[in-house]
Amino acid sequence: MDHDTMDDLDQHLLRALQLDGRAPFSRIARDRGVSERTVARRYQRLRALGLRIIGQPVSSRLGLTRWLLRLHCTPDAAGTIAGALARRPDTSWVTLASGGTELYCALNARTAEERNALLLEKLPRTPRVLSVSAHCMMRIFVGATSTWHATRFEPEGTAAAVDSGASTTAPLSLDATDHILFAELARDGRATLPELAAAVGRSPSSVQRHLDRLRGEGALNLSVDFDPQLLGYHMATRIWLNVTPAHLRIVGEALATHSQIAFAAAITGTSNLVANGIFRDPADLYDYIDRRIGRLPGIQSIETAPTLREVKRLATNVT
Repeated sequence: MDHDTMDDLDQHLLRALQLDGRAPFSRIARDRGVSERTVARRYQRLRALGLRIIGQPVSSRLGLTRWLLRLHCTPDAAGTIAGALARRPDTSWVTLASGGTELYCALNARTAEERNALLLEKLPRTPRVLSVSAHCMMRIFVGATSTWHATRFEPEGTAAAVDSGASTTAPLSLDATDHILFAELARDGRATLPELAAAVGRSPSSVQRHLDRLRGEGALNLSVDFDPQLLGYHMATRIWLNVTPAHLRIVGEALATHSQIAFAAAITGTSNLVANGIFRDPADLYDYIDRRIGRLPGIQSIETAPTLREVKRLATNVT
C-alpha cells in the first residue's frame, strides 16, 4: 500500500483521529456515510501499516519542562549515544540528522536537578560528544509535546490542540490510576474502557471519569503516528529559524497553519524558533522555503537539517 492507494476514506479517517484519537468509529462512519464495520476494517488495515494512536501527557499541565537537546558527535559514536539517550525514560524522541553527526532529543525535566544531572554531568563526560546545546521550549505553537514525526492530516489553516509549554494553573496532581492509564494509553490510545478497567482494577465508569478529567484539564493528548512515506512524503526536515522578537509570535502562529509543519516551538538559544516539516522531496522543501517561509516577516536566518533516522519517537514517562 502506498499513497496512490490511500483513498478519501483513509484520509478522512486519519484526519478524524488526529482531531480526536478516541473518536467512535460510529461517528466517523456517520460523517462519511459508510458502515461502522467499513471504518473499523480500514482502521485495522492502517494499523497493520504502522498507524498508532498514542496517549501522551501534556508536560506543562504536569509540572514538567520540555527541553530540546542538540548534540554534535563523531560519526562513529552518534548511533551509540542516540541509543543510550533513547533508553532513558525522560526522553520522548531521539533522531539523527546531518550526515549522522548531529543528534536531537526531547527531554522532560521536573526539577533543575534532573535537568542538570544530564546536561552538566553525564553528557559532558560522554566520549566523542563534541558539543551540546540545550533549548528550553518556551511556547509550542503546533504539535503535541512529542509528535515531531507525526504527519498533520487536518486541512490547511487549522491546528490541533497543543501543549503550549506554559500553564497559568497549578500542575495537575495524578493518582495511581492516572499513572496506569497514561502507561496503557501510551501503548494504545484507543484501548477500550473494559481493557483500561482491567489494567487499573477499577470499573469502566470510574475509568471514564478519570479520562474525562485528564482530557478536560488538558493533561492528556492523543497523538497520531503514521509513516508519512506511505502518503508520498519522503523528506522530514528540522528547520531552525532566527526571528526578530517582535515577529516571533507572528511567525510561530503562521507556521501552525501550514500543513507541512508537524511541530513548531519558540525556544531559547541562538535560533529562537524550531519546526519539523514533512515534504515530498527536496524540490517540495525548496518551494516551501521560497513561497511560505520566505514571505514571513522578521526572519533573519534559516537552517535546515534533514532527518536521517529516528531512534526513538512518541515515548514518554510521567512518573
